[in-house]
Amino acid sequence: MNISLKHKTAIVTGAGQGIGLKICQHLAEAGAHILLNDMDETLCLQAAALVSKDCIAMPGDSSDAAFIQQMIDEAVKHFGSVDIVIANSGITLFGDFANYPVKDFDRVMEVNLRGTFFLAQSASNQMKKQSTGGSLLFTSSVVGHQAHKNLGAYAMTKAAIEMLAKNLVSELSEFGININTIAPGATLTERTLQDPEYIKTWSRITPMGRPASVDDIANAAIFMVSDEARHITGQSLIIDGGWTSMSPSPY
Repeated sequence: MNISLKHKTAIVTGAGQGIGLKICQHLAEAGAHILLNDMDETLCLQAAALVSKDCIAMPGDSSDAAFIQQMIDEAVKHFGSVDIVIANSGITLFGDFANYPVKDFDRVMEVNLRGTFFLAQSASNQMKKQSTGGSLLFTSSVVGHQAHKNLGAYAMTKAAIEMLAKNLVSELSEFGININTIAPGATLTERTLQDPEYIKTWSRITPMGRPASVDDIANAAIFMVSDEARHITGQSLIIDGGWTSMSPSPY
């Protein structure tokens, strides 16, 4: 299948590196215009330069509702429309439930939930004005489906955004907007590779024998926002090499 996204504009948050950056690169290869966001200004600018000449950088806090609207407005100003929005920003703060700090809880909720909710709101309102439909994609996680020690706050946000996608089917389908989530499992990124045992551990407990690459996740994301997936909505696609089917603990 040769996916084409020519003449479409995509916004991707949390895309300075890892999964988000690879998704942007795949979007560019498919012909899309891209607005790339990351909280880290240096990463954001470097990533956009790597992606394509049709990729603009917009560093800032993707959990801030006013900044979210600025991203929508900037994409329309530069490219004329907003057709694809991928809410990829997320923060993982590990911690024991018994003494999990309030400040960590609040930040996880802000980035993962508030950011996703209001990005979907602003983007879908723009898509309604355009009357041409569009695609929303949220980045969830396997821990939205399966328990993982010390990730209670993070896991509840991922389960919540999957429910948000289901709920929005009732409100956005009439406008030709589909909404889905992808739920990556163990994936090789700059962050996970800081753990020297990560590849060994997850290769041992993943049925397919290895953790995912960022290409594995990006390939699925591109399909889910393409015209070929227009009739798929309210669904979560788990990309984990079979881990949730058996769920052995990394501990």
